[in-house]
Amino acid sequence: MTHHLDILIIGAGISGQLAAREFHNAGREAAIIDKSGPGLESSWAGGGILLPIYPWRQAPAISELAIQSLKLYPELSAELLERTGIDPEWQPCGMLICKTPDLEAAIDWCGHYKVACQTTIPAELTSALTTRFERPIWLPGIAQARNPRLLKSLSAHLSQLGTQFINDTEIEQIDIVNRRIAGVKTRHGRFAVNELVVSTGAWTSEFLNNLLPDWPVDIDIKPVRGQMLLFDAKPDTLQFMALDGDQYLIPRRDGKILAGSTVEQAGFSKTTTEQARDQLYRFATQLLPTLKDYPVSHHWAGLRPGSPQGIPYIGRHPDLENLYINAGHFRNGLVMGPAAAQLLADLVLQRPTHVDPTPYSPNRTR
Repeated sequence: MTHHLDILIIGAGISGQLAAREFHNAGREAAIIDKSGPGLESSWAGGGILLPIYPWRQAPAISELAIQSLKLYPELSAELLERTGIDPEWQPCGMLICKTPDLEAAIDWCGHYKVACQTTIPAELTSALTTRFERPIWLPGIAQARNPRLLKSLSAHLSQLGTQFINDTEIEQIDIVNRRIAGVKTRHGRFAVNELVVSTGAWTSEFLNNLLPDWPVDIDIKPVRGQMLLFDAKPDTLQFMALDGDQYLIPRRDGKILAGSTVEQAGFSKTTTEQARDQLYRFATQLLPTLKDYPVSHHWAGLRPGSPQGIPYIGRHPDLENLYINAGHFRNGLVMGPAAAQLLADLVLQRPTHVDPTPYSPNRTR
């Protein structure tokens, strides 16, 4: 049996769902197909800091999408809460960066992107933590979102809009006619499509190589494992996000505090390790000693879609007219998500783009 769809998005993570919302708002209908279910991979597993880690040390292409997303998140979160009653817990609680040896670069970056910053740190912030501060910087407007709740509210809103979720379904074959995707085959039947979007996260390179072996594209995305801990702390134990070195603490509204994260080359394994647990526990309890009074309620791992310089691939396949890619956001899927979805929709719908699409092109290495 053949089902006819306008736009089919493969992958129900944050990238796929936000893209479906963009298409709906533009008057196009997108269905989402996933091998498991909505938001069960790296989108769920991340910390939810809505800023790249030390963005001034990263490629400008990352900042461009991140800053555009920062403009979109307040309205997005308010809309999801109003429409679904599920709070994504977007909150601008601020972030204290404890060590900034390249402080001048940080200040320049904040000035360029109009991000509020302070180098004179309020005493109530530094007194809450136990570390050796080195040229710290306070970013009072930086927000967080609670990944699972953001995804739950987004999925609920898309369902309200009539978006079709095709869960627990793998793509078995992609049909091509005259350099266009005609449809995809699954165990539930065939889906004919006008446009196809691949947002399969860490699995994107493998997916494209396996299903389109005659249409190679230089997409370099590899899984990068990240492990995290959750402390069952009380509300107001910590009131702001803290970044110390390469690790961080994120306080949730209900008091729970997330400690992250590792960066590991472990293939597609999501197994947690005692070594990582000990490392994260030691970091968290040294930075905030009162966490020793609270149990660790959860320890998990996710697979980030690692890409060169962390720059995602967003745009049309170089050889197939109606195949688009939105993947490879590495640690910044949530951070860049709204703007990445907006850029994808701009390209598919041939609208003027909000950011320069050139750095993200799947054809950029040719």
